[in-house]
Amino acid sequence: MKKNFAKSALVGGLLVLAMHGVQAQEIKIGYVSSDRVLSQSAPAKAAEARLRQEFEPRESELADMAAKLKAASDKLDKDAPTLSESERARRQRELVDMEREFQRKRREYQEDISRRRSEELAAIIERANAVIKRIAEQEKYDLILQEVVHASKRVDITDKVINALNANGGK
Repeated sequence: MKKNFAKSALVGGLLVLAMHGVQAQEIKIGYVSSDRVLSQSAPAKAAEARLRQEFEPRESELADMAAKLKAASDKLDKDAPTLSESERARRQRELVDMEREFQRKRREYQEDISRRRSEELAAIIERANAVIKRIAEQEKYDLILQEVVHASKRVDITDKVINALNANGGK
């Protein structure tokens, strides 16, 4: 929170200094919503589809494991009164082993999908930043902000960035 406030104060101070130094010249400012770019652009949607396709088999495997684990647990609960002590202990150990394996695979899945999502997002951000820079140069923006508390529609160029990303893949 302090870090964001400090950044905002610094940007505000720089704006005041810039405005004071160039009173006759207008400053052109733009704003881009990173969240919208990362959720609405074609490259972001394509990345999400790739991730879904890549991880769907593992997700199905985890769902199957969870169902088998629940079925084994329910069966043990149902059969427990009629089982011998040694058989009950053996089945409880098997259940604990199944649970441990399930937790391990689920943790690996979460780590892998998180890593891949980060890779995909980094690529999209890099492409979006290139598009933003190109728009800034072409349209002579002095400053383009991405994280702000408030921005009016007048300075919001998010749609331009999304359209540029969609049109040429962000190249």
